[in-house]
Amino acid sequence: MSTKTPWWIRVPVLFFLIFGLMEFFIDSGDKPAIIEYPITQFFMLLVLMILIAIELILASIENIMFQTLSEEGKERYLEAKDKKFEWTWAKNLMKRLTKSRSIEREGEIVLDHNYDGIRELDNVLPPWWVYLFYATIVFAVVYLVRFHVIGEYDQELEYEQEVAAAQLAIEEYKRTAKDLVDASTVEFLSDESDLAAGEKIFQANCVACHMADGGGGIGPNLTDKHWILGGGIKNIFTTISEGGRDGKGMIAWKQTLKPAEMAQVASYVITLGGTTPANPKEPEGEIWVDPDAPEESNGTESETEGTAPEEMEQAVDSTEVAMN
Repeated sequence: MSTKTPWWIRVPVLFFLIFGLMEFFIDSGDKPAIIEYPITQFFMLLVLMILIAIELILASIENIMFQTLSEEGKERYLEAKDKKFEWTWAKNLMKRLTKSRSIEREGEIVLDHNYDGIRELDNVLPPWWVYLFYATIVFAVVYLVRFHVIGEYDQELEYEQEVAAAQLAIEEYKRTAKDLVDASTVEFLSDESDLAAGEKIFQANCVACHMADGGGGIGPNLTDKHWILGGGIKNIFTTISEGGRDGKGMIAWKQTLKPAEMAQVASYVITLGGTTPANPKEPEGEIWVDPDAPEESNGTESETEGTAPEEMEQAVDSTEVAMN
């Protein structure tokens, strides 16, 4: 009837074992399942109550069976129950690792010379210490061969490799974390979902000054090639984020819109270029040319240069005919 492990150990061990299995099998992303899904808290509370109920039932059964014992059996049971709980396996393990002698057997290893009543024992080295010493020797040999004989890489090379790996991880994080974008890293978003989101933001915040078709009203025309503060995704993103000209330009939207939203609306504004609004406003600013765009072919100039001698020859012929 008696169990070797007390209830105050069984219940927590089983409870945390079930908790660990629940966290392992439930996919809750970065958060623990017990936080992501509050229903699991009630489940674990129910598990704890069931474990306690099982222990109470076992205690009741044990008590009923105890009452059926004879007086001699009850005495033996109580003696066994009154024994202190001991980790026998832990004691045996400690004995094997230390090989220490009991106080009763110290006389077997005591040395002959005593000083002022102080006795010295001839104990053997603890096995755990010996094994650890051997492990350090093996480690030293492996380290010596690995870094001083073979010399494939050193700490400086390892540092450079770790920095490169961390840089790749940072770039990947920046690529997926859209709200980390700024004017230096923003790129044109060509996905339909991003352009649709940009159009929605434009219709909600920008039509009062630029009209729904981008033709301009209080604000400038967004469909022509003229730009007051520069065109292109980076300049448009900066204008949306920091605002227009002081005193008469657009307000800064960086406090209202997220970086990803500003990138979406800037990409949508670029798609308005070349369209035909209903009432286009007169151009403002200067024609903006993308400095990173490839230069156009000079085919027209070459063609002009190629035909110029022919035209001059024809002119000379006409003059000669007139003189004749």
